Amino acid sequence: MKKTLLYLFAFSILFSCNPKEKVDAIVINANVYTVNSNFDKVTSFAVKDGTFVAVGSNEEIQEKYMASNIIDAKNKPIYPGFIDAHCHFYGLGLQQQKVDLVGTKSYDEVLQRLVSFQKEKNTNYITGRGWDQNDWEIKEFPTKEKLDSIFPDTPVAIRRIDGHAMLVNQAAIDLAGITSDSKIEGGEFLNKDGELTGVLIDNAMNFINVPKPSKTAQIQALKDAEKTCFDLGLTTVDDAGLNKEVIELIDSLQQAGDLKMRVYAMISNNQKNLDYYLNKGIIKTDRLHVRSVKVYADGALGSRGAALKDEYADKKGHFGALVNSYDNLQELAKRIAASNYQMNTHAIGDSANYVMLKTYHKVLKNKKDRRWRIEHAQIVDANDFDLFKNVLPSIQPTHATSDMYWAEDRVGSERIKGAYAYNDLLQQYGKVALGTDFPVESVNPLYTFYAATIRKDLKGYPANGYQTENALSREDALKGMTIWNAYSNFEENEKGSIEVGKVADFIMLDKDIMTIDGKEIPTTKVLATFVNGEKVK
Repeated sequence: MKKTLLYLFAFSILFSCNPKEKVDAIVINANVYTVNSNFDKVTSFAVKDGTFVAVGSNEEIQEKYMASNIIDAKNKPIYPGFIDAHCHFYGLGLQQQKVDLVGTKSYDEVLQRLVSFQKEKNTNYITGRGWDQNDWEIKEFPTKEKLDSIFPDTPVAIRRIDGHAMLVNQAAIDLAGITSDSKIEGGEFLNKDGELTGVLIDNAMNFINVPKPSKTAQIQALKDAEKTCFDLGLTTVDDAGLNKEVIELIDSLQQAGDLKMRVYAMISNNQKNLDYYLNKGIIKTDRLHVRSVKVYADGALGSRGAALKDEYADKKGHFGALVNSYDNLQELAKRIAASNYQMNTHAIGDSANYVMLKTYHKVLKNKKDRRWRIEHAQIVDANDFDLFKNVLPSIQPTHATSDMYWAEDRVGSERIKGAYAYNDLLQQYGKVALGTDFPVESVNPLYTFYAATIRKDLKGYPANGYQTENALSREDALKGMTIWNAYSNFEENEKGSIEVGKVADFIMLDKDIMTIDGKEIPTTKVLATFVNGEKVK
């Protein structure tokens, strides 16, 4: 009898205890910002097969789940993986193979870097990017005479930091067949006393055909860019302008497991891409999403290519220009609207923004949930903000803190009030997508968060912040780097927050950017980056 009772007791114990479910990893003792609809915070979550399977307290998770991989966060902050809504991922990688001219303080320093690069690489065609005449003591476009004397036979083509102007030498000009009489719509060949200066603006740069990188160089560029992004907490990047061959290369590397970064690819606006992708339809894998077209409406403010309603304050009679004709933009918008693709248009000046906002409203009439984006939305007329009610602003906060030294010179004291107006844009649409535009700006998304919320540059200037009435709250900035960016990519149901059923993309920082003193944000470090639950940094 006693033996029978003992068996019954053991049997009841065995079946009264629910066995724990085995998962791949459990994170405990964390300060987790879920960025769910309630902006809840938790201390633990479980990951299985690359997704979050449970989110809650340490006790709740450990009572129900078991794993051989227990990650003790030691109260460090954890956030959803950061998403950059506008960048040039492939371009960042290629830049590692070119002359880096970012941060040069004079034209002479640009020339010194070119000479040093050529001594090391000895290339047949020198390319680079990053110069900005607004950072020089003499804030004027350079001219090619010194380039010609140093490199009389080797073509040189170096882009301005924003990518909307290029300095070339005579060897590159001759190779391209450019003359002082050359003209192009939506661009400019700068002349002085009837002679080419070597500076090409916007569409004029299309004459320059630099050598195409080899496939090996392309693969290395993608891998180099991925490492940089993972190290800084990015788990998804929106590459603003890719051609078919690069998109297919990204896909093949992802499928082989050689590239783990998630990529939202905007196809570059050209006939080949449009004919192929708009007919093929949306392409979606677990790491690649192709469903948008990157279009240029105008140029950049720094090179005075942005299309303004009124003349530039520092160049009388000059208004900038549309880089695509008005009629072409109308036809293109109609064609994209007839597909399932999103239209994401670069618009800097108030005229370009107005043209594209009105165009969007016209072609999207009665079409629901298209989430078409204006990229940059940099200078907006006060009368036009309400046109963003149904158009998603995709903005880059570090542009404000980079441009603030000279932007008012370009547009004057009145128009500057509608410039970099991120909170005003947020109030219209209810969401903003945040990015960097790297390599135009730094890759670091924590600089984005700092510029959006504190409105200062890395030198702490200005002391009271730049146009702080348009600063974003920290909660809105975090949403703008996670769930709102996922929304802008039609991916809010699969990523952008730490919730059950979503992909396990998350990062751990050494400091809590939601609570620390603002000046500490730029020095915050990424301790770990996870994609699909796999540690990639």
